[in-house]
This record gives sequence, C-alpha cells and structure tokens, in this order.
Amino acid sequence: MNAELLIMFTLDCDRAYLFAHPERELTPDEILRYDEALARRAAGVPAQYITGHQEFWGLDFIVSPSVLIPRPETEHVVEAVLELAKLDGRSPHSLRIVDVGTGSGAIALALASELPAAEIHATDISPEALDVARANAARLELTSRIEFHRGDLLGGFSPAAFDFVVSNPPYVGEAEEDSVQLEVRKFEPRSAVFAGPTGLEVIERLIPQAQVVLKPGGWLIFEISGTIAEGVRNLLAKWTEVRLTNDLQGIARVASARKLSM
Repeated sequence: MNAELLIMFTLDCDRAYLFAHPERELTPDEILRYDEALARRAAGVPAQYITGHQEFWGLDFIVSPSVLIPRPETEHVVEAVLELAKLDGRSPHSLRIVDVGTGSGAIALALASELPAAEIHATDISPEALDVARANAARLELTSRIEFHRGDLLGGFSPAAFDFVVSNPPYVGEAEEDSVQLEVRKFEPRSAVFAGPTGLEVIERLIPQAQVVLKPGGWLIFEISGTIAEGVRNLLAKWTEVRLTNDLQGIARVASARKLSM
C-alpha cells in the first residue's frame, strides 16, 4: 500500500489512473523522485508526511509534521457528535461547536461538511497547526464556516457558549511510550500524542473547562484509549449520560458526557 501511495504521489495521479495505465513508464526525473520518497519511507517517515495528504471522513487533508496524522478511529468522534446532535433535537441552525486542539482541522471540518448551518470554532495552541487547519479549510471551501482561535484548550471563551465541546486530545502516557509505534514517536508532534506521565493530564484540564463553556445540557465528546478509560470515567463522575464507546477493535475510543441541566 505504501509503494502504491508513493507511486501515485510521484505521478501526481489517483488510483484509477494507475490501474488504467499499467504500461506507464517512469521518466528519469520521476524515478529520482520515487527513489527519494522510498528512502524517506524506509527511514520511518510516515507516508502521509511524504505525500502531504491524508483522507479523513471522505475529505482530503493536507498534513505536515506540525500536526497529528488524522486516523480512522477519530471518525468515531464525528459520528458521536452527529448522532447526539440528531437525538438532542436542537435546531442545527442554533448549534455552536468548538473543536479543541484541532491540529489539521479534521474533526472541525468534517463536522462543518455535515452540519452546514452550525457555528463551528476550532482551537489550537500551535500556530503552525492552525496554519495547516486554515489551509485545509480553504481547500475544502469551508473557511467561512469555521472561526479559528489560538489558545490553550478552552481559555478565552465565555461561559455557556457552546452546545458541543469536541476534541482528540493528547492521551498517551509517557509510561506507554515503548508501546507506541516508532514512526509516531519519532515523527509526529510529541505534544499531540503524549499528555504526561499518566495520559490523563490534558483531559483533567479539559473536563472542568468544558463544564464552564458548555450550555446546560451540552455535550463533551473526546477521543480516549482503553488504558485511560477507567480514569476518564472517574473524572466524569459529576456529569450525566456518561458513555464510553468502543471502536471496531472493541477498544474504548470515545467518551461522551452531558453537562447537567440547571
């Protein structure tokens, strides 16, 4: 799969073109470009950073070493928001959503594509990540749908401002580092992967901040891992309708919880 992806990158073509032209021979310049891409991949550089692209929610995203590579598991966060927004019965015209630690903008832009009437905000502490997210918004023609903010988690937002707080926060503990894929440890932004010694450090800050900025009855939805599931459940003890949803491998992947209505 990596070889196919890199040849598509080299030829600047899609898979359909590749299969329709099996006789196509590479030019000397293309051979050089392909060999360089293979060498980088052999050194462990993720294929997505070589090609500069990754698909998420059926959308094509620009990615760089400044942002975490969007993964299929994170689509469960988008699914949870859409499901709860529908069940909640609130008008999509009144929905206000904030994506915390947006990175490439994957979650925020996927939601913007599905909820065209919602007001969506996205935050990140990294200016480089926000540059990537803004570029993705422009490419997907969604710039007018999202307001980007530079900041640490939910700092600077007014109380009771949002119906949904969503996030794919750092949640890997430093004690788990050896179990993380080498290419993730070596090439993806460490601050987007590792939260601290236990993996709960960022979530411990996110939950009380979400409690403030959510409207009564609003939802907090964020990605987790099975290793911190019990700790997350304990941190959400004062919330209602707490649910941990498994991914397709049966691993706890999404936490959702509702702020108590006044």
